[in-house]
Amino acid sequence: MDRDLHAARDLAAELAVRAGRLQLDRRSTLKMGAPKAHANDVVSDVDIASEELIVDAIHAAWPDDAMQAEEGHGRAGSSGWSWVIDPLDGTRNYVSRTGPWSVCVALYEGDEAQVAVVHEPVAGETFSAVDGGGAFLNGERLPVPAGATLDKALVGVSFQPNPATKERAARVVRELLPVSGDIRRLPAALNLVYQAAGRLDGGFCLDTNLWDIAAGALIAREAGVVLGGHGPEFTTELTIGAAPALWDDLAARIRAIGIDHT
Repeated sequence: MDRDLHAARDLAAELAVRAGRLQLDRRSTLKMGAPKAHANDVVSDVDIASEELIVDAIHAAWPDDAMQAEEGHGRAGSSGWSWVIDPLDGTRNYVSRTGPWSVCVALYEGDEAQVAVVHEPVAGETFSAVDGGGAFLNGERLPVPAGATLDKALVGVSFQPNPATKERAARVVRELLPVSGDIRRLPAALNLVYQAAGRLDGGFCLDTNLWDIAAGALIAREAGVVLGGHGPEFTTELTIGAAPALWDDLAARIRAIGIDHT
């Protein structure tokens, strides 16, 4: 089935901006729900309202598409296309007012990402990509990131905050922090798009869900960031990204730490 990918990108961007505006408007009146998988896996009524806004509009435009959505509004489809939605990536930052968050929307045909949007509401930045068409920030094409040697590199760190994953992530940080320029902990989507924009030289995401990384990974790849995991393909268990000049060193060091599940 043919699909106008640029129209899909434009709708995803419009919806992400609308959800971001809702999040800014309702931040002072949000209500927290019960934690999900663990005590640090928090959700608010704003997460849910944002997801409903995005899912309902996409369903109206393409009713036969499937959806994977973090807060439970997913649905089956028959078109062969599926949307992967994280309505608020970085809820802990959003709720505590301690850091950035984003709205993430990706469109897949089968197993291949075709469209991606990551919107950061506070900065008013919308990162986007269509497969094979490059990566963009607010409509301006992003150049291939130059990167830096590891001793000068700024490295992004993202991980699920459950006890087992925190222990595995700590092993990576213990190894990287002394030999890198510095590290920054960020939600996974922003980790990846900041690599695309050259703000980070590289990074890793550990034990994510597909909706955490689907949009950011396509944008990073389209900008020229090299992606992988324990092998040549990145996975939700481990996504490593880096500018081409840094990739070999950073990937080798992270893989050598031995952080795969035991």
